[in-house]
Amino acid sequence: MAPEQTEALEQLYTDFAAQHLSPLWTQLGEVMTDVPRSKAIPFVWRWNDLLPLAARSGDLVPVGRGGERRAIALANPGLKGRPYATPTIWAAIQYLGPRETAPEHRHSQNAFRFVVEGEGVWTVVNGDPVAMRRGDFLLTPGWNFHGHHNETDHPMAWIDGLDVPLAEHLDVGFFEFGTERVTDYSTPDVSRAERLWANPGLRPLSGLDSQVNSPIHAYRWEYTDRALTAQLELEAEGFPATVEQGHAGIRYSNPTNGGDVMSTLRAEFHRLREGTQTASRREVGSSVWQVFDGRGEIVVADQVWQVDRGDLVVVPSWEPWELRAETQLDLFRFSDAPVIERLAFDRTFVAGRER
Repeated sequence: MAPEQTEALEQLYTDFAAQHLSPLWTQLGEVMTDVPRSKAIPFVWRWNDLLPLAARSGDLVPVGRGGERRAIALANPGLKGRPYATPTIWAAIQYLGPRETAPEHRHSQNAFRFVVEGEGVWTVVNGDPVAMRRGDFLLTPGWNFHGHHNETDHPMAWIDGLDVPLAEHLDVGFFEFGTERVTDYSTPDVSRAERLWANPGLRPLSGLDSQVNSPIHAYRWEYTDRALTAQLELEAEGFPATVEQGHAGIRYSNPTNGGDVMSTLRAEFHRLREGTQTASRREVGSSVWQVFDGRGEIVVADQVWQVDRGDLVVVPSWEPWELRAETQLDLFRFSDAPVIERLAFDRTFVAGRER
């Protein structure tokens, strides 16, 4: 119900502006939408485009103090030039050249790495060297010193995921430089954190307190692959084990409390049998998917993308999405779900099911 436009009303608005005030009735549809309307848009980044660009940056941009990392952020076209994949998620391809070291630092923001191809780099987290290999999911929770070193004669690239935009919105960011190099150049197959914590179903009595972030620095591909394979095998044998027919999935978890690996980021891995199509879903909160292996389609809103190894797709809040597998399709997914759920804003709608 718009008020009559009068000279007195125009003067009222002028006086509001002079006092840095903004009347709700002129913007209700913008600040209180009927459903979530993200400024981010559905978008795809192709690995075959990203990797050559990262390699070119490897030839031109050094790694060291000042830039710290050769990381190239996915900038969602809907976010007006901001270097964010969604309003809460920062994602990037990071590239480390042969024999290079990225110096240590730490920051409030939570971070992880996911490796779609390659090996030979160790990330050192609070002095603990952690090998990075294809399919591995690696954690660097907030305020942990970390650096990376490449012990091979070939480069390596991976994706980083952080809660940078969320930290910016909340004004919680701190940053601190560490050593110019890394504190431990050893190259063990298994990190100390894994030796202590990554024994399935077994928890050390020395660590019975609940921790906000998972103490496991690396979730290895062989265990992820084994779990997904077993789910589909059990389904084929007639036992309930999958998310839906032909769709296996796991969530990486914190062994100290069974929750998410970090307080602000959720990570999952999905596997679809050849020919499987998931139901269409809408969820409050945003996510990013990366194809680990296989071919298929990712559908977001009215966009249908053919995807292949390494491709990354962003799903903004409340946009419908579904997956279609041409071959067996393996996908890594991360999202802001822990924040959404902790604030009790979570809501999901699956097509064909009751609300």
